[in-house]
Amino acid sequence: MSHQNLSSHHRKLTRRSFLVLGGAAFAQGLGLISPVAAESVSLRRSTILGVPLYQTHIDLTNPNTFIAIGLANNSTLGNHQGTIGEESFGNMVSRYHAAIVANGTFFSKQDPKRLMGNIVSAGMFLKYSPWENYGTTLGLRVGNQPELVTARVDGTPDWGQHWFSLTGGPRLLRQGKVWLAPRSEGFTDPRVMGVAHRCAIGFPASGKKLILVTFLVPLPLWREAKVMRAIGCSEAMNLDGGASSALYHRGRILVNPKRTLTNAIVVYDSHHPAPTFLRETWQKFQRGERPIVPQLFRV
Repeated sequence: MSHQNLSSHHRKLTRRSFLVLGGAAFAQGLGLISPVAAESVSLRRSTILGVPLYQTHIDLTNPNTFIAIGLANNSTLGNHQGTIGEESFGNMVSRYHAAIVANGTFFSKQDPKRLMGNIVSAGMFLKYSPWENYGTTLGLRVGNQPELVTARVDGTPDWGQHWFSLTGGPRLLRQGKVWLAPRSEGFTDPRVMGVAHRCAIGFPASGKKLILVTFLVPLPLWREAKVMRAIGCSEAMNLDGGASSALYHRGRILVNPKRTLTNAIVVYDSHHPAPTFLRETWQKFQRGERPIVPQLFRV
């Protein structure tokens, strides 16, 4: 896999080094740690409704930034042959050379570590189970149009029409209103239902950007939902958090997880370029190519 305008060390990275979730970018910053105008990825620390947090804004209209999922140990398929293993966050940060690296979706604590929910990345299935029918899925369709689908309410997500899909939950917002029904989504874990360190992702009614939020104090789901609405989201869902909460931004680990991870969200921008093949696969998806369930996933 070749990288444009990267060092020889970066060019040694292979296609196995990360797996794209979706193309996106940010053209209008809402406040930066570094005073650089109009950055494609913007992160700032703020306090909303009394809750301290980091918010990362990613504009879905700028082609220079791509959001990716990295799997532990350079795995290319989630849960293939039982496990993808786990890896330190520092190792993942060092490997991806991205602007942002953050924790992703849920995974089991018991060995073998298994990813929860289906994942589509770079228009390819990374993890697929035909019986998945819980939680809420964030998907990017043609033109980076985002959608949230709560399986047991809205029906099965159309993963085959997603350039990117990541299943999390519980859902926090629907059409600008707090929407909480975790048990109906299939969640029963008290660590999800109670007060916890949390992360979330959502988008405004315009659908032009994603907002990734890392909360810095424990809070219940209802308060998390209100904060996401106050930030400007119309649709939002909870991500994995707790001991998995992790956030890296341009040379600094801002939130260090308390355990090794199986997957991470990776964000590239104009200063941390995505490899050529990510751009090429995104263009192919726009021209009509769609994810196909690999034979090894068929049951």
